[in-house]
Amino acid sequence: METGLLWFCNWSTLGVCAALKLPQISAVLAARSARGISLPSLLLELAGFLVFLRYQQYYGYPLLTYVEFPILIAQDIILLLCVFHFSGNVKQAAPYMAVFLSSWFILTLQKWIIDLAMNLCTFTSVASKFAQLQYLWKTRDSGAVSALTWGLSSYTCATRVVTTLITTGDATILTRFVTMLAFNIWITATIRKYQKTAVKAE
Repeated sequence: METGLLWFCNWSTLGVCAALKLPQISAVLAARSARGISLPSLLLELAGFLVFLRYQQYYGYPLLTYVEFPILIAQDIILLLCVFHFSGNVKQAAPYMAVFLSSWFILTLQKWIIDLAMNLCTFTSVASKFAQLQYLWKTRDSGAVSALTWGLSSYTCATRVVTTLITTGDATILTRFVTMLAFNIWITATIRKYQKTAVKAE
């Protein structure tokens, strides 16, 4: 029973994450606008993903419990480039990429660095989600933000709560996933609210 549940959660998470950001990227490309997407939120999310991936690798956790993160990072980079492109500031992406690349190597220079970064990762991820919520509250417009992407993110957080409980039981990781699940559901509901408001206005 437990083995079957673990198998389902791991592989369904991987499948969902393979296409997680595609609805968002597609919405931005279709609208030819990044309206509604918070750049600080996206940057913080990418930073959180990088730290989380390095932490899992550093401690040698089972590959299937984090294999989706390289895919999510690649999709976030594509989305980030789309945001910069449609805001007319593509060259501004270079410094951010340089910081992320150098951080990849710095994080594992010392054990205390990766441990501290992981403890801060949850706060970074919360800040990322809160930045997106603030942007939605401020504009009262979901713009090109994809409710499907955020809904799928909620699903992957829920499955990762299960896989973490079954495999590593790491309290830091578990806290992160439970917190992210709550925020993803909140953002999805907020997007849907403003989408309905926009439809009524039309």
